[in-house]
Formats: sequence, C-alpha cells, structure tokens
Amino acid sequence: MLLGTLLTNTAPIFSDVRTYWSPQAVERVCGKRLEGRAANGVLHLINSGATALDASGAVRDERGESIMKPFWEMDQDDIDACLAATDWCRANYEYFRGGGFSSHFKTAGEMPMTMIRLNMVAGVGPTLQIAEGYTCVLPDDVHKTLDERTDKTWPTTWFAPRLGAPGFETVWDVMNHWGANHGASVYGHVGGDLITLASMLRIPVTLHNVKDERIFRPSLVDGFGTKDLEAADMAYCQAFGPLYRG
Repeated sequence: MLLGTLLTNTAPIFSDVRTYWSPQAVERVCGKRLEGRAANGVLHLINSGATALDASGAVRDERGESIMKPFWEMDQDDIDACLAATDWCRANYEYFRGGGFSSHFKTAGEMPMTMIRLNMVAGVGPTLQIAEGYTCVLPDDVHKTLDERTDKTWPTTWFAPRLGAPGFETVWDVMNHWGANHGASVYGHVGGDLITLASMLRIPVTLHNVKDERIFRPSLVDGFGTKDLEAADMAYCQAFGPLYRG
C-alpha cells in the first residue's frame, strides 16, 4: 500500500483476493455470460471491512469516466459523490463479534488499476508481485448474485488482470500464483515504476505482466543474466542485500 501510494499519490485499495469467477461459472450461476473486459473471468476483490471510498469509482473526469485523484485534487463535489455511493453496514457478527461498521460500495466504473502484493518468503525475504488490469462493471443482477456468495456488506471491486504474459495465461493462473488472499491496488498502470523501485530497494519481482518496453532495470543486473529476468532479479537482490534494514 505504501509503495503504490508513493508512486501514484492516490488512495490504495486493500482487498481480499477472495474469489475467481470464470465465465462458465458465472453463466451457470447467473444465466449470463461475462462481457467486455470481464469476458475472460474476474477476480472478486472484497474487503472484510472498510476500504478507501475513492474505489467507488464515483469521481468522474470531464468525459464522465471514473478516475481516482490525488487527495489534494479532491474537491467537495468529489467527496460528496464518494459518500453518496457508499453506505455503512454493520459488521457480520460471525466474523466480528465486537461489532462495528464497514464502508460498502461496488466500484462503478472501468478504471486502469495495478494490484500489488509484497510477500515474505522464508530463505529469500521480500518479493513483489504485480498485476495490471482494469476494474469491471457487472450487470446489477450478476453483481448481486456473486456478491452475496461472500458478504453483501463488504466493499467490492471486480478486477480483470491483463492476460498474455507468463503467469497470466488465464485469470485463474493469476490468482493461483498470488502469494496469499490479500492485495493492495492503486489507480493506473504503474507496474513499470514498481519494478524500477523494487530494483532500487533490491526486492526481487516474481510475477508481473508489464510489457518489456516499459521496464527499466539498472544495467548491472545484466551481469546476473539476461534470459530469465526473474532469476536475475533474485540473484542481484541476494548479492547486493537489502538497501534498508529494520
């Protein structure tokens, strides 16, 4: 969340990477096929509690498209729109016996988004995973059916990662490779910036779908190999060690 915020100046979205819905499963459960960016299936990003209201997609640009702004650009109309798109649901007592309330919305527009996870791997240390893609808007009846399979009081974002890169053959593969069932997401496609930042911090990147022409690595990484760049990242980071220590 911190890395994404520093790179984009926008609010990070914290979510469970809760469920993969294939087109076949959606058609079986809802009687409808997924279309558009969701056509290959979607990941249900849903947090068991509050998440940033910016993710509601209620803020619009001059073309009427959903965006997320840096906090200093949010005016009162933007704030009011986010609040109007959000309701506040009491906690599900099976999960939270102490009660409380959660922000609840569904992301209401297609936005470019980058999902990030920092894993701690025994014997290796921190590793970074990056998935660029888009938020999706599902028909209301499909959203309702799928959303209630988990918890209808939690904020939902439907996410479709961009496919084609190794590890991104299908939407299922992305979830299967993901380190655990949580991730942070930020507005825009910033995977290239994250890879450069990771190289500076000596954090190996083990999964991403960023196109080669958008990636910058220090040239000295070439000394650790040029064919298998993930292995080169791992060797480079191990050789140089962490830039900062706690």
